[in-house]
Amino acid sequence: MRKTLDELEARRLLTGGPVVLVTTSWRAKTNVMPVAYAMPLSFKPPLVGIAVHPSRHTHDMIRFSEEFAINVPGRSLMHHVQYLGSVSGQELDKLEVTKLPTFKARKVEAPLIEGCIGYIECGLEDALRFGDHTLFVGRVVAASVDDEAFDETWLLADDDYKPLHYLGLNRYAVLGEKMEARVPQPAEEPEEKLEEAVEGQLELGREEEEKRREEEERRRREGPPH
Repeated sequence: MRKTLDELEARRLLTGGPVVLVTTSWRAKTNVMPVAYAMPLSFKPPLVGIAVHPSRHTHDMIRFSEEFAINVPGRSLMHHVQYLGSVSGQELDKLEVTKLPTFKARKVEAPLIEGCIGYIECGLEDALRFGDHTLFVGRVVAASVDDEAFDETWLLADDDYKPLHYLGLNRYAVLGEKMEARVPQPAEEPEEKLEEAVEGQLELGREEEEKRREEEERRRREGPPH
């Protein structure tokens, strides 16, 4: 059964992606805040975006320093992420209070946080106001990742090396299962209709999914090996 949502709650339907910790540095001061509104914007040149409310201390830190770093935390930092979003860098040094160790970035002054599984260093390309947030567009100047977490895509082999996802409120998650879609193939016969080709590809995908589920059910019934 469907239920109606308030328009202001619609954003939560798009929530569920990785939460990131944005670090900044300006005039020997550092700050860090969690950001749920983060996204790739351009492949070439490599641009990423983070949306920050003007009331946040990070907003001014980025505006003045014209750079920032994105740290991708795993589940081990979940409670730190929640805490860092509940206090302001205007009132205290959040990195000092939380005792989070940091290391020097390659291209920006903002520190990088030890224990994260991915890092993106950015110079400020643009700042655009949309509604009540500012979209900071960052040009990627350096990036690194833990090789146990990522190889072309997130590996998802170990829960400790999965990116932490924010669901809203104080709820978080990590991805469970990695799946591979069947790569569509062109129709072999020129006269084959497009609809038939598509249906054939989808049917094969359904068969593979059924086989996978049957194998999982068989393993569940047999139980763990002795």
